[in-house]
This record gives sequence, structure tokens and C-alpha cells, in this order.
Amino acid sequence: MKYVDRHNAATRDWVAEAIRTVEADANRSCDTHLHVFPLPSHWGVELYLKDESVHPTGSLKHRLARSLFLYGLANGWIGPATTVIEASSGSTAVSEAYFARLLGLPFVAVMPATTSPEKIALIEFHGGKCRLVDEPTAIYEESRRLAQETGGHFMDQFTYAERATDWRGNNNIAESIYQQMALEPHPEPSWIVVGAGTGGTSATIGRYIRYRRHRTRLAVVDPEGSAFYPSWTGGDGTLTAAGSRIEGIGRPRVEPSFLPTVIDRMVQVPDAHSIAAMRWVREVTGRDVGGSTGTNMAAAVRLIREMRAGGERGSVVTLICDGGERYRCTYGDDGWLAGRGIDIGPALTDLRAFLTG
Repeated sequence: MKYVDRHNAATRDWVAEAIRTVEADANRSCDTHLHVFPLPSHWGVELYLKDESVHPTGSLKHRLARSLFLYGLANGWIGPATTVIEASSGSTAVSEAYFARLLGLPFVAVMPATTSPEKIALIEFHGGKCRLVDEPTAIYEESRRLAQETGGHFMDQFTYAERATDWRGNNNIAESIYQQMALEPHPEPSWIVVGAGTGGTSATIGRYIRYRRHRTRLAVVDPEGSAFYPSWTGGDGTLTAAGSRIEGIGRPRVEPSFLPTVIDRMVQVPDAHSIAAMRWVREVTGRDVGGSTGTNMAAAVRLIREMRAGGERGSVVTLICDGGERYRCTYGDDGWLAGRGIDIGPALTDLRAFLTG
């Protein structure tokens, strides 16, 4: 890894100004909204969706990108002429391209060739360049090669996500959830439900729950084809898998930032259920959400059904990770689904019946 000469006065001044710029971006933004999802009041269960799609770059990954840039700057890895490189399936790269442009740095995203055209366009809109690879597992090595070739910095979100965010507070997503829940009927959630891509969000929330001595349980959802779920259930961190069709979550390998010890339960969700839930959320709330949000919601529904069956009252919190406009040509396209043999009909029927149960 190339280190920046932080003893040079001009470089130190640039880094200080870069950190101020990144923090000023956060200071201009309000916290994200916590929406109530309409459930029958007599159930005694509330469901909340924390809307991370309202960040300036439209996804949960805006938080991660900000933390990774601050981490890289403070560690002396990013300087005034550093090319920033990331291995990403899309949303993290969109957010990192935004911050790179904010600091006047070149940015290259190394992504699977199957990444949605909408995300590629967003990265390029923010000034980034895209390097597409046919084999999804090749993104790591190609990113390292590019960093060496350019003398740049490979951000490596899959290694540093759980380190770059302060899990004890500092307005991380967990602290924000509990602050916003303070006046709700059940302010301490029974469950917080999140997906795992890097594993950074689940690590932050799981640590915070324990640090603040909350009784909340953390459920991590995983799409089919991902290595996280079989690794967690079998206790083998070396497992590999084909990879996920739900962008942003699921991985073909167990990433270094994934911390299984902070997770209370994992739920595996078939792709058809993820996409059906994505569309169902739009039907019920009018909010256009992406596939990973659908995965979250499919698991949240399962947990709420279990709570009701056990006579348990309480609250469940999950995330709107990004907007559905990024998936018009994929999950939002019936032809795309048919071409891949994905039938969302039965799952959609089941979800529609959920609210009448």
C-alpha cells in the first residue's frame, strides 16, 4: 500500500482541507427519515423503514463511503494526487465517486459486468470511470492491480467497512435508529433487520446493541447464492458460493468485514421473494425501493409473523437501502425476470395476504 507523505506541509494542509470538506458534506445533510409501515394496530407490532435512499448519492452506502474516505485520509493513504479505486457492485462506487469528485481525485470502480446500467451511469455522472470484469470474484485482484499500476489507493470496502465506522456512536446508523425510536410505542426494537454486503452495517449495529446493553436482536438477511448464510449456519468462514443476483448484498465469499459473532439470526431469502417484496412495498407505501430493501422486507415479514404467532408485541426496524429507479432494467422489468426464470407471483400473493392475516 502506498502511503502519502503527510510530513510535507502542503500535503498536510490538503488532507486537513479534504477532511473538512467531507465533514462539511455530512453537516449539510439532515438525518434520514424513519417511516412507519402500515400494519393493523391490533397486532401490537410496529414496523419501521429507515430511508437511506435520501442521502445525496441515494443509498445506504453514502455513510460507508464517507467513513472510508475519512479513514483513508486520516491513515495517510489518500493524498492530493491519489487515484481512488474500489471493488463494488454499484452503490458504494456511486457514493465514492461523489466524494472523489468533491476532493478533485480520479476514481475507478471495478465491477461485475452484470452491474445494472443505471448504476454505471450514476458512477460516470459523478465523474468516475468503470472497469467491468466478467468474473465477479476477479474484482479484488483487478482493483489491487490497478492501484499498483496507477500508484493509487484501493479502498477495499470489504476489508475496512467494519473498521472505518465508529460503532460506539458518532451518529452512526445504529445510534440514529435508537434516537429516532425514542418516542415510539416500543422504543427498543425487538429486531433490527439488515442485509450484508460488506458486513459493515451489521457489524456496526451488532456492536452498538451490545455496547449500549440493548435487548434488541439483530437479524441479517442474505439472498440466495451468497456465501454468508451457509457460512454462518455451518461455522465455516472459508466457504465460497456462486454470488447473489440481488445487487448490494450477498457475496461469493465471506468478506473480512463480516462479523458472525454479533448476529443473532440469519434469514435466507429467495430472489423471487426479494423482488416481490420490493414491488409490494411500492404498492403499500408508494415508495420506490430497490432489491436489497425487498430482501429486508421479506425477512421482516417472516419475523413479524413469528412474533404474532408467539403473542409477542414490539417493534421491528429495517432499512430502505436505495431506490427502485436503479433497477428499472432488471428487477423492475418483467421480461428480465422471465428470462431468468424468476416467478414472483406466489410470493407477491403471499405478501398481499399478510396485512389481512
